[in-house]
Amino acid sequence: MTHPTQKTLSQFAITQRWPAKDPGVIQLYSLPTPNGVKVSIALEEMGLPYEAHLVDFGKNDQTTPEFLSLNPNNKIPAIIDPNGPNGAPLALFESGAILIYLAEKTGMLLPAANRYEVLQWLMFQMGGVGPMFGQFGFFHAYAGKEIEDPRPKERYRAESARLLGVLDQALEGRTWIAGDYSIADIAIAPWVRNMRDGYKGGDLVDLPARKNVLAYLERFLARPAVQRGLTVPARG
Repeated sequence: MTHPTQKTLSQFAITQRWPAKDPGVIQLYSLPTPNGVKVSIALEEMGLPYEAHLVDFGKNDQTTPEFLSLNPNNKIPAIIDPNGPNGAPLALFESGAILIYLAEKTGMLLPAANRYEVLQWLMFQMGGVGPMFGQFGFFHAYAGKEIEDPRPKERYRAESARLLGVLDQALEGRTWIAGDYSIADIAIAPWVRNMRDGYKGGDLVDLPARKNVLAYLERFLARPAVQRGLTVPARG
């Protein structure tokens, strides 16, 4: 039973711009970037029903009042789960927080036996891999490449290479970063893929020499749920 003061999905301002076709399932507001696909892959792996809405940065969708009402930090991904804790809708942003929430909701991909090791590697991605790889990508592949001063790019290149070395060493003798496949892998591997295939920066950060990382990435990309999640939401 819905409490009289409990918010329904239609009361979230974002649904005015991106209407829910099925208000009974998780609403995902995203873009197929390394951060965005973390959540679509997790949803696919967990078998949770969801509806994906494209937040088009080319149209500045992320700065609209409707999107900012869900995530004031104007970043993707964000979700609304109409069946959140205690049956109340839950609005959530920050990909790492969403991964933890979905894992706890389903009891999947965050095993109790090594919960804190999984969270450790998730934070490694959130605080290190994502920001450093992303800044390198900006200076190597996007507008930042027009900056003549070589120091910014070199700073992020060197740190990205160092982080890949840490990852490669940790993967020695392991199939997945924290033992069993987990939300930590869903967080890390899309960024490695983007470094190689999106930024085309693998050679500059010593990726070809990181055999454990490369094998890890191929294992990840071979998963059917990963293949599905990488294309969600479809670009217009």
